[in-house]
Amino acid sequence: MTDADPTGPEDEARTAPAPESGDEDLVFLDDAAPDNTAPDGDGSAEEQPGSRWTMLIVDDEPEVHAITKLVLSDFAYKGRKARFLSAHSAAEARRILARESDIALILLDVVMETEDAGLRLVHHIREELRNRNVRIILRTGQPGQAPERAVILDYDINDYKAKTQLTAQQLFTTTVAALRSYEDIVTIDANRRGLEKIIEASSSLFRARSMKLFAAGVLTQLSGLLGVGPDAILCMQRGGAGAAGCTPSGRAPSGYPASLYVLAGSGRFEALINEPAAGHVDPAVLDAVTACLERQAHGYAGDHCTLYIRTPNDRETVVYLRSNRPLSELDRRLIEVFCGKISVGFDNLHHYEQLYRAQQGTLAALADLAERGRGTLGTDGAAAEKTADMAAEIIGDSRFSRSLRIAAITERIARRLHADGLFPESLDESTLEIIGLAAILHDIGNAAVDPGILSKPGPLDPTERSAMQTHTVAGAALLHQASHLADGPTHLHLGAAVARWHHENWDGTGYPDGRTGAAIPLCARIVAVADAYDAMTRDRPYRPALDRAHAVEEIRRLAGLRFDPAVVDAFLAVLPEIDRPGSGAGPAA
Repeated sequence: MTDADPTGPEDEARTAPAPESGDEDLVFLDDAAPDNTAPDGDGSAEEQPGSRWTMLIVDDEPEVHAITKLVLSDFAYKGRKARFLSAHSAAEARRILARESDIALILLDVVMETEDAGLRLVHHIREELRNRNVRIILRTGQPGQAPERAVILDYDINDYKAKTQLTAQQLFTTTVAALRSYEDIVTIDANRRGLEKIIEASSSLFRARSMKLFAAGVLTQLSGLLGVGPDAILCMQRGGAGAAGCTPSGRAPSGYPASLYVLAGSGRFEALINEPAAGHVDPAVLDAVTACLERQAHGYAGDHCTLYIRTPNDRETVVYLRSNRPLSELDRRLIEVFCGKISVGFDNLHHYEQLYRAQQGTLAALADLAERGRGTLGTDGAAAEKTADMAAEIIGDSRFSRSLRIAAITERIARRLHADGLFPESLDESTLEIIGLAAILHDIGNAAVDPGILSKPGPLDPTERSAMQTHTVAGAALLHQASHLADGPTHLHLGAAVARWHHENWDGTGYPDGRTGAAIPLCARIVAVADAYDAMTRDRPYRPALDRAHAVEEIRRLAGLRFDPAVVDAFLAVLPEIDRPGSGAGPAA
């Protein structure tokens, strides 16, 4: 038989002929075979995988199979009985090994279709299949053909028995010892693979530069590490008890923490990202998450687990994972190691995002001042009063917000081009991280332009237009000089290119250098579209704002003339994100 024997050891034992007294294939000495009382055979379809120890008997004598199953019919180790597979040749054994992945023990004859068939099978298992876990016990009725010392030294086997010397008790003892070794090896191997996954997951996660991407990666890696389903949610505390909407106790009217929100979700929770947990997450799930926060410890149930992650700076995060099985002790140990490694990642990304936002704010403020032109800051009373008026305008909306919107649109277009596999030589991860900051600086050269020209309500005359166009060269020179303070490509280096060439046209009719097509740096081509869309949808000193539809149609019309067609396609693809309320990139109504 080449599959699990459906008759079980009892039926085969009944039909097997009794060995003759002179037969040396398998003789049990001294020990009486155990009573054969209602053996369980090979198991039923209802049993869970791994509920039995899988043992493969490889021998060309049917009697060996029958007697081995008879002796081990009531075998049990750590509450698990035996499941027997039978192969009557090394070739049959190879086919079974190709489809069965959980064989714990092989009882292997040496001499079968050839004198060294068993030894060749050992080589196949260890060297070709790379299976170092399965325990192999050689049994031979002709020990002279395969001397024990040579076999033990030359082949990776775990025991060597002459059939004429093997008793029932020795077979039982040898089997238990082999299974104990197999269990230890499998546990060590599972720990090793789990730790490798943790190291790999942590390395990839720490390359993330976005809290949302990091959180989504945490869910993906945990689901893969534990082999659980896709339904998972990651909640984080925002603010504290004094957060907006909280009652004096720090809870929403529903009784749940009002500061708890969904940072990442997968499966049925994916639509809840960025939503407050209270009122959006299922009450049963929210109860589990809240209980985990209150006891500040992991929680394990039959169908789910909640993982508590506290960062070094006391930021609290809870992961809820839906599971279709109870988690093992190994799973729990791996969770603890993984959560310990990534806890610092949440803090690092929080600090990174705060620094990035501070940098955005600083650049936007400088760009705002530059766009207002010369003379906006001074020491006299009129200048001070003017500065106060400017500050009030900045707090409301004005050019400050416009700079941030252009940065957001630029980054969305760049990421879409990257996702589509376009311009890989120009859009690597480091560029994607700084291109938004570079976009903020596109009009920094306006600091060198007369404010009267910038705010003129009517068309510019040739002299004024020439003076206005100098802002590209002035901005590039300023940023180029500043970029020398930093090593490697930064937003200053990229900003210098954007500042100089974002008014170049695809067909060569732009300024200051009349560049055409791909000779215009990609970053400048992207900012040109973002800047134009934002400008067209806002009131200007010389014209009222266009509505969105007319602005989009104008950008379509200018593709291939003023704008790079590929950039326009990417802009149109991300337009729903740009115009979505609350996106931070949409134009004013």
